[in-house]
Amino acid sequence: MVRNIFFAATLAATFSSAVLAAGGASCGPGKACPAEAPCCSQYGVCGVGAYCLGGCDPLFSHQLDSCVPNPTCKSTDYKLKSLDDVISIDKYLGDPDKANWVSQGKPIIYKDSILLTMAEGTVGTLLESTHYVWYGNICATMTTSQGAGVVTAFIMMSNVKDEIDFEFIGVDTVNAQSNFYSQGVTNYNNGRNLTVGNTVEKPHEYCIDWKPDELKWLIDGEEKRTLKKEDTWNATSNRFDYPQTPSRVMLSLWPAGLPTNAKGTIDWAGGEISWNSPFMQNGYYYATVSEVKVECYDPPSGAKKSGNKAYKYTDKAGTNDTVEMVGDLVILSSLYASGEDPKNDPYKVEPSKSSSGKAKPTPTVETIPGGIQGGGRVEEQPSSTNAGVVQETASNGGDGQPRQTAPASNNPGNFDQGLGGGNGGKSDASLGMEPALGMRGGSALAVVVAVLGLVVL
Repeated sequence: MVRNIFFAATLAATFSSAVLAAGGASCGPGKACPAEAPCCSQYGVCGVGAYCLGGCDPLFSHQLDSCVPNPTCKSTDYKLKSLDDVISIDKYLGDPDKANWVSQGKPIIYKDSILLTMAEGTVGTLLESTHYVWYGNICATMTTSQGAGVVTAFIMMSNVKDEIDFEFIGVDTVNAQSNFYSQGVTNYNNGRNLTVGNTVEKPHEYCIDWKPDELKWLIDGEEKRTLKKEDTWNATSNRFDYPQTPSRVMLSLWPAGLPTNAKGTIDWAGGEISWNSPFMQNGYYYATVSEVKVECYDPPSGAKKSGNKAYKYTDKAGTNDTVEMVGDLVILSSLYASGEDPKNDPYKVEPSKSSSGKAKPTPTVETIPGGIQGGGRVEEQPSSTNAGVVQETASNGGDGQPRQTAPASNNPGNFDQGLGGGNGGKSDASLGMEPALGMRGGSALAVVVAVLGLVVL
């Protein structure tokens, strides 16, 4: 997922223009966010509000405390039978007591499961946990979507882009792809295919058993892959390239096969996506998630602790020894606030003051980052490597933020999960895109442009 490297120069140029047009400054290696838009999103764009919450990258933000500390791990069995525990990203201000999941796109309830939907004109659906996990056993019971260009994902992602993946390509319903990354640095040797059976017809339980010294991928209780931290030493960077920082649980469905994506992404996803596919129902592709179980493990030995409510970074090294557990949970007053100024609310009127005759301010800073978590893929095999780390040309599956007004059918009981059924055509729903821009933050030397063709300025 976050194996991000540069697109072709023409795409990079297009992206730069889009960022400027949208009013958001870019951020990344060697370029921190400005004070007026202090928070660097996982897509490499600066802003406030939701930019400062889940996915806020402290390494490239204005200051370490620009990003809001992230809620600590909570051992829970989440039964995803309703949307009562899900809040839209434009409504969430950092209080995990309000909801355990933040959404982008169009999640729908069907038969005691959440459907991750993807209709034409959108870039899918993303669910991400409000509580972070700093080592634990994380399991998702789910089915995947299918079809060329369609990707389903279950991943762990940290703010500094440590990452652990299960990814499912729509043209391969037998295997799951496992992968891991450290601070977004691409290593072409990290991926492994894991045999499942049929990922579409039958729900399977996929587990990530993540410990400070060992990482396992399991399917239906069977251990499929093990990674030892000691085997990830990178002599060039003088550190372990091992996922080691607090991470969110993320579940997504996204269109890797959009024609606006790079050729490497499209090829990896099995070709261009079709919006007249027999695998669509009610006008959209879908995957189902019925349950997510989180068992929290103890923080690593020697971890800094001054409380137990949130995780914060104390140094821009971004490693596990620079994470502290603190007692303060910061909740923003508005989407114009940040970790530096959490009480900022330009529309709030002081009780002692009258707003009569005063025009409301018109903030122009970006407040909601857009993007569905997807998987980057190699554009071409590099000719050389450096300690196993490649910094060449690749493609990416980060995408613009979706906004869909309604599914084709307002009666979920009409939903048919037959593999070959459905209308296979376009939805009659009115689909709309809010202004958004998707960009994946990435490796130490690279940032990837996302689905530029879907950006609405």
